[in-house]
Amino acid sequence: MAEAKRQLLSIGAFFIVVVIAILLYVAGAINWSLIVPFVLVLFGVWILALAGMRSSTLQKYERGVFSTLSLGLLLVAVGGAWYLFAFNPLYSLALILLVFGALAIAAALRRK
Repeated sequence: MAEAKRQLLSIGAFFIVVVIAILLYVAGAINWSLIVPFVLVLFGVWILALAGMRSSTLQKYERGVFSTLSLGLLLVAVGGAWYLFAFNPLYSLALILLVFGALAIAAALRRK
């Protein structure tokens, strides 16, 4: 039952993120080509917050907190790399490698 509430909460958060991106485009704050990266970054931040909420109550066959945190970081990295690609492709590569390195270190420290 708790998982169904989180899924509904995530769907609502996704719609709010899409509306924010559309409003920023209409206001002229972002270009039309940056709507998808903006949605990816904001939804990745939401997934990171969801991982924090999930850490307090973990059920038996539920996805782990580390898995949810990794997914959120990857979404933020992909959205950020997409945005940075407009400036220099090397910035995108550096961001992706930084996130993969951080996840590898976190996974190694997690397994003891």
